[in-house]
Amino acid sequence: MITRRGFLRLVSGSFFAMVSLGAYAVGIEPMLLTHVKRYALTPPHWPAGLKLRVVALADIHACQPWMTPERIASLVEQANALQPDLIVLLGDFTAATRIVTGWVHPAEWARALSGLKAPLGVLSILGNHDWWTDIQAQLAEAGPTISRKALEHAGIPVLENDVVRLEKDGHGFWIAGLADQLALLPNKAKGRDSFQGFDDLGGTLAKANDDAPIILLAHEPDIFTKVPGRVSLTLSGHTHGGQVRLFGYSPVVPSAYGNRFAYGHVVENDRNLIVSGGLGFSIVPVRLGVRPEILQIDLG
Repeated sequence: MITRRGFLRLVSGSFFAMVSLGAYAVGIEPMLLTHVKRYALTPPHWPAGLKLRVVALADIHACQPWMTPERIASLVEQANALQPDLIVLLGDFTAATRIVTGWVHPAEWARALSGLKAPLGVLSILGNHDWWTDIQAQLAEAGPTISRKALEHAGIPVLENDVVRLEKDGHGFWIAGLADQLALLPNKAKGRDSFQGFDDLGGTLAKANDDAPIILLAHEPDIFTKVPGRVSLTLSGHTHGGQVRLFGYSPVVPSAYGNRFAYGHVVENDRNLIVSGGLGFSIVPVRLGVRPEILQIDLG
């Protein structure tokens, strides 16, 4: 039978463990050195002889004190050191929590990202928070958003339902960038009870006018259920791996499909999706069991 003293020790020990875990999740893991998550695959429709290294950064969520311009600049150095052929940015550059000591102006985070370098260039898409934090874009129900302007001013093209054809070692391939799927917030005054996106998957893919392989950039992974086999690989962010991920399971995932598209490499019907765990966080400044990460994807 447990004694009163033993019970108090158990309670105090459990309390200490919970406080320590909370402190780690808030103060340590979000600030850990960024992990490089590596994938190597040869997806369908991929030309023999085409070896391509893609480095992807997702969900930066610039803010003080967790994702400062200085930290973003260090991520840029880390990404460049991976010697990518191509760098892609998967959206959500702006802060997604009010629990901050200071906001980072778009010009600051864009300036830091302008240091990204790769032989085939740097391409980007926008995420839901790039729209949600832009009051004027919400009122107008149209872009360009502040984030898009900042990226383009920094020399980084933004793809919204558009494509770019690239070539390496005599082989062509397409990068298709989808506009955000949750861009507009619900607005009962305008008769909108749910989120509205600007994504046009069919129209975007139709712009890839030859049979070269397609890499699709889509901030939210839920679109993957509609992605045709014509697309060799889909890259997404948005979920942050659930921010809390234990034993391969995330209790809360911002996806209609739960853990199905929460994190990592998903293969369904010979179609490939890779979901980044991202770099920042949303709503609350917590990461546990899913360290900040940069993707390195070697194709071919």
